[in-house]
Amino acid sequence: MMKNTTGIITRITIALSILLVNACATSPHTAGISDPLEPVNRVVFQLNENVDQHLMEPVARHYIKLPDIIRSGVNNFFSNLEDVISVVNQLLQLKFDQAVSSTMRVAENSTIGLLGLFDVASKLGLEKHNERFADTLGYWGIPSGPYIVLPLLGPSSLRDAPAILADNSVYPGSYLHPVSHRSALTLVKVIDGRANLLNVSDISRQMAFDKYNFTRDSYHQWRLNRVYDGDVPQNNVHPFE
Repeated sequence: MMKNTTGIITRITIALSILLVNACATSPHTAGISDPLEPVNRVVFQLNENVDQHLMEPVARHYIKLPDIIRSGVNNFFSNLEDVISVVNQLLQLKFDQAVSSTMRVAENSTIGLLGLFDVASKLGLEKHNERFADTLGYWGIPSGPYIVLPLLGPSSLRDAPAILADNSVYPGSYLHPVSHRSALTLVKVIDGRANLLNVSDISRQMAFDKYNFTRDSYHQWRLNRVYDGDVPQNNVHPFE
């Protein structure tokens, strides 16, 4: 269970980050989202909110009191591990230039950057490109299906939920032994991720009239942006979305 809780932050609050890029939560791309499980989804959503409010957020607020150099190193370390996932999915999407760049990022950061604690690759001009298996499925036209809120993992869809397992299968941290070490690594990753989104969460509480709708619509638009690499057609919404 601990292995999959890495999404507790990125999927409970990931949609909220759209607020900082897109001030409006309503767009042509969020209209008509399939949500036949809304009554159940809302129950799960509220449970996730309670866990976040009473456990994850308080821990994260203590975490940000650590020196910036420590938090930066932790964040860089996990970002380097996630680049491995990006390489695999860039190859699956035939984005060979990005795959080469991401591979070089991993090589530079894992060696010169001391296992990723320092992001030397970005300073060398190697741009970071995030890709996940859900993006790969969307890239090849697999329909997203109904919106789903997963316990602890947060916003997802019928297409995206199984993709989490695919990403975990190539995530280097998944093969750390013993299990206690892997669980500890995951816990730190979750806390670090939550701490990075504290300001976004504060803003969302002030601006969202219905946080469930806001999160659902923002997640949908975030996923579209991922599938289209940020260039979503304005008058031609992905037919499978």
